[in-house]
Amino acid sequence: MTKSKTTNDTISAGTSLGAVTLKVADLDAMTAFYSNGVGLAVLAQAGNNTILGWGTEPLVILEHSPLLTHAADGAAGLFHTALLFQTQADLARVLHSVATKYPGSFTGSSDHLVSEAMYFDDPEGNGVELYWDRPRSTWKWNGNRVHMDSLYLDPNTYLQTHLAETASDAALGETSIGHVHLKVGDIHTARAFYADTLGFEVTNEFGSQALFVSAGGYHHHLGMNTWQSRGALDRSPALGLGEVAIELPAPDDLGALRERLAAARIDTRDDGRTVTFDDPWKNEIAVVVAGS
Repeated sequence: MTKSKTTNDTISAGTSLGAVTLKVADLDAMTAFYSNGVGLAVLAQAGNNTILGWGTEPLVILEHSPLLTHAADGAAGLFHTALLFQTQADLARVLHSVATKYPGSFTGSSDHLVSEAMYFDDPEGNGVELYWDRPRSTWKWNGNRVHMDSLYLDPNTYLQTHLAETASDAALGETSIGHVHLKVGDIHTARAFYADTLGFEVTNEFGSQALFVSAGGYHHHLGMNTWQSRGALDRSPALGLGEVAIELPAPDDLGALRERLAAARIDTRDDGRTVTFDDPWKNEIAVVVAGS
């Protein structure tokens, strides 16, 4: 029997995702992809780091790590970083930009019923999802499970329908990290950590293959799957995922999370502002209060 959650057990409905940090071998090539291709602004460059984002909000942090190598096949880590666009026109513009400037990087597209998504690999093989959400009023729920699917979505038809001739010079609209999808070793352990301990609510699951969790009734802020990583153990230091940032609305929310982590005996690094810890596969998570 699954234990019902109390308010203290559940992560705040106002939770969102912050920047995703990637450890990269070629900082210039990766910066060009996310800026010239995806259209993110370079917010800061200092030493071995480049911070890219929208407005003043960091979304992707590139950390130059030339001594690291790519992870072995089957390792846990990043499945994809998902950038959320507010309009279909913006999604079409970025789809056209990346596909044109980085031919061969496109890996697929899907209608997920709650969203429309385009998939790419960046120059170092990190998965990237570019997507637009359908209005929440159109999402269908069966109790606390949202109905999602992976239906064919023709990218060329999408461009013909939504790519405006006059849009190429317009400023890119609001962009954010909509969700992050991780490669994990097993779903049971992922659920115990991300739902039972961190307090996210399960919104969908596909047996032992995939799990989706969210805060505040979103379709998912985090996804976990074993499609390429079933049975994976702790990650060794490698290129790819460095850190996933989670932003909570208020200091009390961070305090409640500290208590849940302590009760579960999860080791943390806590500087008073940021609580950092590893998931069961050593994917690093950093939690802060938004705006702090």
